[in-house]
Amino acid sequence: MGQVDVSIDIAASPEEVWAIALDPERLADWVTIHRSLGAHSAGAAREGFQMTQTLTLRGAPFKVKWRLATCEEPHLADWHGDGPAGSRAETSYRLDDHEGGTRFTYHNEFHAPFGALGRVAQRAVAGDIPRTEALRSLDRLKAICERSAE
Repeated sequence: MGQVDVSIDIAASPEEVWAIALDPERLADWVTIHRSLGAHSAGAAREGFQMTQTLTLRGAPFKVKWRLATCEEPHLADWHGDGPAGSRAETSYRLDDHEGGTRFTYHNEFHAPFGALGRVAQRAVAGDIPRTEALRSLDRLKAICERSAE
């Protein structure tokens, strides 16, 4: 299992951040490893919302089918994803009021297929890329949200 935990402070309200972060049509604006959005539920984010997303790591594209398992607007979104070869991911967005803005905390756990062998291969292939890309993505989200809040 690979795990990433990062956070960033954003000078915008949790509602403003939520509106951008939970809009699947905005993923390309801030998620650095996002390549395309496939089929997705209509309407606003809610428990049971589903989407298919194509991501890329080290130039290799892969699809993840996401389901929004927990949706407590505008503070908590837990996504459960099914990826290639039986891989799984759990991603959480936590938005807390912080000093007049929002502290956005991102948590991701990736469960590689093939047990211990898959975990070793995952570390060899991905290295620190997931954490680096999560930080880059949050920097982009911050810039978008703060421009929108002006």
